[in-house]
Amino acid sequence: MKFQIPNSKFQNIVFFSLCFALLINLLGCDAFVRKFTRRPKKENLPVEEMVVAPEEYIAPQITKEELYRQYLLYWKSWHDELINSLHKGASYKKQIECVDEAIKNLEQLRPLLKEEKIKILDTSISQMQDLRAAIARDVYGNDVDTNRSAAENIKRNILRDLSYRKMKDYLA
Repeated sequence: MKFQIPNSKFQNIVFFSLCFALLINLLGCDAFVRKFTRRPKKENLPVEEMVVAPEEYIAPQITKEELYRQYLLYWKSWHDELINSLHKGASYKKQIECVDEAIKNLEQLRPLLKEEKIKILDTSISQMQDLRAAIARDVYGNDVDTNRSAAENIKRNILRDLSYRKMKDYLA
């Protein structure tokens, strides 16, 4: 059987276009060439060890006045969030978390004050702990209005007694 070139014009066009496409794919395809070229193995390359030199960054020194303002601001934001969470159907865990964080920030004020003003702070902390106990007992949210008014009274007293304006002379 001999190879015959087609006679009709359409058959000629199809035949030559197929031959041309096959020739382009075999010779001009960069991906085809890359598949069959050898690459050096990377196993023989030397391994470089990374050297990490520890550095100690010194935080800027914060004055006691700034610390007092900062912790009082943290307490105020947590206490505001506590007051906002004391309503019917609110999350019990959120209330407990807010009062715990507020107490923690009040306790951070203790080392910053002199002995004569720590007593005022301790009464505020004990009021907050009593409020926490009342919230912890009220699992079903029956006394949220009472707890809310107690929280508002405590906030008012703390802002009156422990404001930075009044305490700036009593910082240790």
